[in-house]
Amino acid sequence: MSAILEVKDLAVSYGDTSIVRNVDFTVNEGEWLILAGPNGAGKSTVVNAVSKLTDYTGTVLLNGRDIRHIRHTDFALSVSVLSQYHYVSYPFTVREVVALGRYSHKRGFLNSASDEKGEEYIERAMEITGVSSFADKSVLQLSGGELQRTFLAQIFAQDPKLLILDEPTNHLDLVYQKQIFELISAWIREPGRAVVAVVHDLSLAKANGTHAVLMNKGEIVKKGRIEEVFTRETLSDVYGLDVYGWMRKMFSQWEE
Repeated sequence: MSAILEVKDLAVSYGDTSIVRNVDFTVNEGEWLILAGPNGAGKSTVVNAVSKLTDYTGTVLLNGRDIRHIRHTDFALSVSVLSQYHYVSYPFTVREVVALGRYSHKRGFLNSASDEKGEEYIERAMEITGVSSFADKSVLQLSGGELQRTFLAQIFAQDPKLLILDEPTNHLDLVYQKQIFELISAWIREPGRAVVAVVHDLSLAKANGTHAVLMNKGEIVKKGRIEEVFTRETLSDVYGLDVYGWMRKMFSQWEE
């Protein structure tokens, strides 16, 4: 099994303040790695580092190449990031926003060269995310769920190998949470793909992830297959409460 992402001795500091340290993990083809932990554990900081959005020390390898030596346009061919917030201030249509996912595939002067498969990827991405019916609608008029699906379509049109998610369904209604995770679960089944996701909801994390890195106070507490990491004892130690007991109590309310 080939490694798509390798993180070695990753550390991030802001001034004299250490945010994360000694972070090591590997993501192989077909794996969905969950970054979990309490608020302030450093999960989003790790995501920002491997996305080339913040400075760090240590090594991050993408398909064996140090990301520091990969041009941003080439990096965007393989990696895409979906966050929980999207700031849109221009009345682009849904189709125009999705089409931006093909930007890194264009070559030549001012990136004006033809992208032969571009339209095919754009149409397919809009179809599988269910945004085709409002493709000509301004993104300024979309609901939160519609907007998140539009940006997910942009990512699918980009056709990356590694998808990085930072709380992708936070603040979304249950139906949209279900849709987003089902779409990503289908996407990762294609060969050569992997997902790294910060997920706050441990039930969603456990239902979708194959592996996990559990963090607390900037360091890794445990890593491995998700069933090995999300044990009753480990989660209780990190979160300071009986997570298993709490979850079962909450879901027991729905038993008939």
